[in-house]
Amino acid sequence: MSRKYKIRDSKEVYFVTFATVNWVDVFTRPLYKDIFIESLRFCIQNKGLVVYGYVLMTNHVHLIIASEGDELEHIIRDLKKFTSRKIIHAIEQNIQESRREWLLWMFRLAGKRNPNNTIHQFWRQDNKPISLGTGAMVLQKLEYIHQNPVVQGIVGSAEDYVYSSA
Repeated sequence: MSRKYKIRDSKEVYFVTFATVNWVDVFTRPLYKDIFIESLRFCIQNKGLVVYGYVLMTNHVHLIIASEGDELEHIIRDLKKFTSRKIIHAIEQNIQESRREWLLWMFRLAGKRNPNNTIHQFWRQDNKPISLGTGAMVLQKLEYIHQNPVVQGIVGSAEDYVYSSA
C-alpha cells in the first residue's frame, strides 16, 4: 500500500471508502444494508469509533471517521470482517434472494484469488484512508458523500436517503 494511504493517527479525521469485490451491488436490499448500519453502530458504542458522516451505496461505503478508543485501522478491519461474514451468511440463508448463487459464486471466486481468505472475500482490501486536516476538507468530503445518492438518481435530496448521515 502506498505511504499516502495510511492511518497515522487514529484521532485524526479520515475519509475512508471501501467497496465490495468486483463492485458487486449487494446493498440493494434493506436486510444487507441494515447489517452494515447495525455493525457501524456497534463500533461507535463499543470500540470508540467516531462517525462524522457516512453514506452506504449499492456497492461501497464512504465514511468520515476517527477513533476515541481502539486503533482506527483495527476498527475498520473488524467492521469489514464482521459485516462480510454476517452478510454472506444472510445471503446463504435468504431463499428469496434471486441472485444468491451468483453472489456467493462471486465472493468465493474472489476468496480463491486471495491467500488471506479461507472461503469468501466480500470487501476489497483497499480502503485508501485520506487524512482530512482542516474543517474545510471535512465539509467538502461531507458534501461529496451526501450528494452520492442524489448524483446516482436514487433520491432527489440528500436528506431523503435513509442510509446516510445527511
